Amino acid sequence: MTDRIDARLAELGIRLPQAAAPVASYVPAVEAGGLLHISGQLPFREDGSLIVGLLGADYDVEHGREAAERCAVMLLAQMKKALGSLDRVERIVKLGVFVNSAASFTDQPKVANGASELMQEVFGEAGRHARSAVGVAALPLGVAVEVDAIVAVRA
Repeated sequence: MTDRIDARLAELGIRLPQAAAPVASYVPAVEAGGLLHISGQLPFREDGSLIVGLLGADYDVEHGREAAERCAVMLLAQMKKALGSLDRVERIVKLGVFVNSAASFTDQPKVANGASELMQEVFGEAGRHARSAVGVAALPLGVAVEVDAIVAVRA
């Protein structure tokens, strides 16, 4: 039997990659108190390469939106690995979006929309969430965006 959210992903043409392994001393996800806390995810393209760069200097908002969307795809992969089924997702509670930004770059919310809009496309109203979108001086491996999440889950 196909899960409802898996069917929605297929409808949207989204293929989930294998959930990325941690690159340091942490775990990808922790479920506690009805919430799944997912560590920051990086923007892997379908070919496995990373989307890198400094927004507002080397790259524009659209490059950042693509990176944020790819982070969201990896968040979905982590959810599925941790929960067994994306149908256990009750609601996306919050996304934290970190944007590798030049000092003058102020469009972090537009970049973050790449992740936010994907969650809404996949989960509908349950994908609407609280969010932080902040500019940072650098991110791991030189990536353009990193996104973490808090997700309410069904037992």
